[in-house]
Amino acid sequence: MTASPLRRVRVAEVEPVANRIKRFRLVSADSGAPLSEFSGGSHVTVCMHAPDRLIRNPYSLMSCPSDPSSYEISVLKVPDSRGGSEFMHDHVRVGSELEISEPLNLFPPAKRARKHILVAGGIGITPFMSMMSELDAVGADFELHYGVRSLEDGAFCKLLEARYGPRIRLYFQDKGQLVPLEQVLSNQPLGAHMYVCGPKPMIEWAIRTATLAGWPDESIHSEQFSAPPVGKPFIVKLARSAREITVGGHQSILEALEQNGIDAPFLCRGGACGQCETDVIGYDGRFLHNDHWLDDTQKASGTKIMPCVSRFEGPTLVLDR
Repeated sequence: MTASPLRRVRVAEVEPVANRIKRFRLVSADSGAPLSEFSGGSHVTVCMHAPDRLIRNPYSLMSCPSDPSSYEISVLKVPDSRGGSEFMHDHVRVGSELEISEPLNLFPPAKRARKHILVAGGIGITPFMSMMSELDAVGADFELHYGVRSLEDGAFCKLLEARYGPRIRLYFQDKGQLVPLEQVLSNQPLGAHMYVCGPKPMIEWAIRTATLAGWPDESIHSEQFSAPPVGKPFIVKLARSAREITVGGHQSILEALEQNGIDAPFLCRGGACGQCETDVIGYDGRFLHNDHWLDDTQKASGTKIMPCVSRFEGPTLVLDR
């Protein structure tokens, strides 16, 4: 997939919902026009026109899938941000206009699951908001286990308890509470599915715990949108295009390709979907892999890179582009 048609939206509400987290409600900039329908677990890519560059970040849709009158997203302001979360927090206000992609779902609930076990950490609650709304509407069996640093850091804790009652289990790190995942997974019916979203170490822990508990791979689902960290600029040589481009310190390789008019495939822009996987023709230096798509063997081989999130240090990187 290359760049999908963008849609102009207007910010109708901005609300702080936790420490460093704001909720944004978006409506169509074309007065009265509904937005596209979506399913629980979907995300959109938000395009932000910063003074020095175009920033594109994926954000999960939180609103009710059956109501396309508006979309809701929540954004955590990240320390040492590349600019996306900082831009949303510091420059986007009620009345601001943004561009978004059409919704895409890489994290849908399994249609035939007998029960849905949702495990969230921090801002990882966002895809589950729309997912729970959808599951609740059809009477599906689910429970949420949501770990946060504190009540002040946890977005929507009270709202979720009020809306879904005992199906919501909250765990506060400042009170010494951790998600008892091994116990949770041991008491589920055959045909249950687990979904996890949150920080990368949490996702890896949850998947490892489920695997050791005997859960089949097809019953374990995860999502995390990574962002390339700030780094040193480097040069990429493109074998097929016979060009050299510079990747800035605050850019991803994908963003640098786009800035130079090179059409490159993508879906999530967060190292999750595998769509932008690119062959490496040659290199002299060190890869900084930030995705969670390639396995350890592929990363060690020096033959693959995910341009949306991964970086490189060294004099030479040649890609099959």
